[in-house]
Amino acid sequence: MQMILFDLDGTLLPMNQDEFTNGYFQFLAGKMSNHGYEPKKLIDTVWAGTAAMVKNDGSSNNEAAFWRTFTSIYGEDSLADLGLFEEFYRNDFQKAKMFCGQNPEAVDAVHGLKDMGYRVALATNPLFPAIATESRIRWAGLKPEDFEWYTTYENIGFCKPNPAYYLEMTKHLDVEPKECLMVGNDVDEDMIAAQKAGMDVFLITDCLLNRKNKDISAYPQGSFTQLMEYITRDAT
Repeated sequence: MQMILFDLDGTLLPMNQDEFTNGYFQFLAGKMSNHGYEPKKLIDTVWAGTAAMVKNDGSSNNEAAFWRTFTSIYGEDSLADLGLFEEFYRNDFQKAKMFCGQNPEAVDAVHGLKDMGYRVALATNPLFPAIATESRIRWAGLKPEDFEWYTTYENIGFCKPNPAYYLEMTKHLDVEPKECLMVGNDVDEDMIAAQKAGMDVFLITDCLLNRKNKDISAYPQGSFTQLMEYITRDAT
């Protein structure tokens, strides 16, 4: 094993996913309502664009998939507001940090694994632009440059839980799936999908997401301390 892939939301960055999403949308609607966007329609449209990204087949990046859907609802003229959305992520979005925690053990794990000679990348579901992803990395107490690569909606054309997302990452990182360990908190998106792609997995249980109440007893699992013990034991 030479490459460790980390999920971000709920893994390196502790959060309640629903609380974070609801708060983030509230801030977005508040910002854009001043520019003629009715809140419910805007949020419904963002969800539609998110669905388009999740279904994306790699024929375009996720950014293009999102905005195709957005403009199909609001019209091509809405592209003139791209600057407003970027302004939102630079400013109002930062308030969403209040819905997140910070886990020093997660920070220590990333730095410690790099010190041990492992390659480290960030396999966060690429539903956000880079500016938002980089903010969330910093909220976790880390820096974007701590990772060899991190996925954003600009730089990849697949999403979790599609195993092709993980395979695309391995192509970009020039590594075989069997040489990777995926570390995440989401049973469907991080465990099942990564295993289908041929990766080993470790389930972080601090902010566990198991929407379908699946049996997780077969997964190596626990806290970041237990992750480091698992990797160290595996290396010896």
